[in-house]
Amino acid sequence: MASAALELMGFFLGLLGMLGTLVATVLPYWQISAHIGSNIVTAVANMRGLWMECVYQSTGAFQCETYNSMLALPPDLQASRALMVISLVLSILAIAVAVLGMQCTLCLEGSGPVKSRVAGAGGGLFVAAGFLALIPVAWTTHEVVQTFYRPNLPSSMKFELGECLYVGLASALVSMLGGGMLCVSCCEEVDGGRGRRHGGGYPYPVGGGGGVPGTGVRTTSQTYRNPTLQVGGTSRGQTLVRSASGSSQSTHGVPKKPTAAGYDITGYV
Repeated sequence: MASAALELMGFFLGLLGMLGTLVATVLPYWQISAHIGSNIVTAVANMRGLWMECVYQSTGAFQCETYNSMLALPPDLQASRALMVISLVLSILAIAVAVLGMQCTLCLEGSGPVKSRVAGAGGGLFVAAGFLALIPVAWTTHEVVQTFYRPNLPSSMKFELGECLYVGLASALVSMLGGGMLCVSCCEEVDGGRGRRHGGGYPYPVGGGGGVPGTGVRTTSQTYRNPTLQVGGTSRGQTLVRSASGSSQSTHGVPKKPTAAGYDITGYV
């Protein structure tokens, strides 16, 4: 049950990370114009994204223009596009693979450890998707910060961090967390299936505690005295030796007699 709950939590975290990555990829709020210095006029706000550049005016007009040529774009923007798209593709593939391997589904039922390994593969894809989405977000954040603190750059050309960068960062971390939980649940399930399970008896270790090596039976013995054989406060010296095989042996040459009622020890010590 613990591994199943871990799988469900990891799956939904990966799904949430995929949705956040999709939002961050589509929306143009990666860079927002900074209103600092002489550029304090907030009537117009410029926004840049991976696919378009938008202008918002104080009158409520919102205009966007897509980039006409892909090859004319800067190399970092092209790489960011490619990495975000690959991240989305891996996330969708991870969802499909994780659904096949989760315990709450009927797919691959009766296939043994293969089902848990498929769920672990889905978790690995979630981790890879989150890592790929983290690269362009971190790189764009670095570029925006470095450009903002350039002293020779006019204030009108400086941009600040947009909301999509925060959404993309959170989505990448959530995707990696969900994938890690799926992988951990897979490892726990496989280890639990390989664990040793004892029967209904006493799970004593093989050959431990002074027993006979290789037999798995504990052969300790103890001496019991029958109080009914004591006469006048003195014992007649008869003792019964109880071995691991369940038989009773007499000592000092006295014939074997059954033990008294209530003193029949049948368990191991």
